[in-house]
This record gives sequence, C-alpha cells and structure tokens, in this order.
Amino acid sequence: MLTAWKSTTQKSTNQTHSNPISGTALSSWPRQQKIAMIAAFAILGLSLALSACSKQDSKPALVGVSSPAVTSATPALAVMPATSATVVAVPAKKTLMPKKRPANVTFSDANFGVSFLYPRKAVLTSGDKTRPDLAAGDDVPMNFVQPGGVAVATVALPADSYPGTDFASAFFNLNVNRGVSEQECTHFAFVDTRDADGEPVDAEKVKIGSADMEMTSTFSASAVKQDETQYYHSYENGACYEYVLGLGTEGFATEGGIEHVNRDEVFAKLEKILSTVKVKSNPVEPEQVGETAATTMTGGK
Repeated sequence: MLTAWKSTTQKSTNQTHSNPISGTALSSWPRQQKIAMIAAFAILGLSLALSACSKQDSKPALVGVSSPAVTSATPALAVMPATSATVVAVPAKKTLMPKKRPANVTFSDANFGVSFLYPRKAVLTSGDKTRPDLAAGDDVPMNFVQPGGVAVATVALPADSYPGTDFASAFFNLNVNRGVSEQECTHFAFVDTRDADGEPVDAEKVKIGSADMEMTSTFSASAVKQDETQYYHSYENGACYEYVLGLGTEGFATEGGIEHVNRDEVFAKLEKILSTVKVKSNPVEPEQVGETAATTMTGGK
C-alpha cells in the first residue's frame, strides 16, 4: 500500500512539472501579459485573413492582365490566314489548245463503194448538186462511149489558191456508168486531138496508186480563157469509174503583173486526190440503197 501511494504521488508531480503553462500558471500572469498575448493572437489572425483576401484578389487581377494579351493576339491570328492565302497561289487553269484538225477530209459513197481524200479547204458537192465547170462556167461533159453515167461527187479548189496568176478554177470529178462493158470502158467519147496532123490520139495506159487506168485529155483555148481536162477510166465491180481533172485559166497573163499558173503544179494537186481513191469489191446494189446514192462525209468542215 505504501509503494502504490508513492507511485501515485510521483506521477502527479511529474505531470505538474511537464506542463509549465497550466491554468494555474496562466492565472498567475499579470494582466498586461494576457492583453499582449490576446493582441498578438488577434494580429496574427488579422494577418492571415488579409493574406487570404489578397490571394483571392490577385486571381482576377491576373485574368484582367492576361485578357488584353489574348485580345491583342487575336488580330494577329486573324491576319495569318490572309497572309498565307496570298503566299499560296492558286494554280492557273490551263488553257486547252484547240485540237488541230486533219488537213484532209474523207468522202465515201456506199452505193458505188468508192471513197477518196480531199483537202479540207476545197469545196465538195455530191449527188444532184454535182456540176463540174471550168472558166466562164463551161460545163465539163462525161466521156463515156455509152450513155447512163451518174455524177457522184466534185471537189473544187478555192478560187484564191494561186493569187497573182491567171488561175480561174480547178476540180476533181467522179462519175460512174454501169451500162458500159469492160472493153468499152477503155475508150472515150472525146479524145485528144492535139496531134499535129489533127488525128485523134489513142488513150494512154497509166498507173495511179495501185490501179491501172486509161487516160486521155482535151484542151481548148481562146484569147481570154484556156481549159484543159484529163479523163481517167477504170473498170471495177461491173461498172466504169471515170475520174476527171480540170483546170481553167482566164486573162492574157501579161497585164498588171499577172503570171501563168504552173499547170503541172495544179494537176499534181488534183492527181494527189485521185491517188487516194479506193473502190470496195462487191458494193451494195443500187436497188438496195435507193435511187439516190448514200453519201457519207467524215471530218467535215
């Protein structure tokens, strides 16, 4: 019992010494010290309150400062796309060059199975409108020994083909006669009479392209015009095909600096058309096509 009491007393003593600032000690402080301590706590609390308020006030201030910066930057950002738009040029649209058309045009006739090429600048007439003529409107007759010939097409060179010369007209003409035999096709109703003795000149055998043909020519002249015509015959598909090359000139070719046209050059151009002629084997019979030849043009003017 004695030992237990001593332990309790010692514990109480230790507690007293371990808490020097106790209610008893505080009560023993002078009044001025208590007031000073309370004031210190009050100042500390006020300082903490002001610090907290200043932190809260600083946040709107930061926003207020940063907002003008963002606002001032906005126009700069708006300008950038415009600047880049001027730098990046839109590719210019390519101008397509007009496609160059071929120099020659194709004529074909299904009734007689014949076709040929002719210059695009030349004038083509076919069917009932076919009417070859030379200087001063002289008609050029067919040169078959039997009647029944049909005019298929005519190609006329432009009147201004040879400026400064006496050139008046030139043409390529195609006729077909189904009423002529193969033997008769080798002859002509009108033959060359330019022989010195005035005797007719026999037809000449010529080769144009891959076709063998008979050829004759006629010539007439006066003081103001000259006409020259060349006739070619070939027999194919039971018909006689006649090709006519004509040249007409006008004037004396001695006045106003006018010169004679180069006849060889003109006929060479017409013979070039003749060299492109193609005749199909076994063409469509006339009754299957009709009385009017079916004419087809490709690549027209």
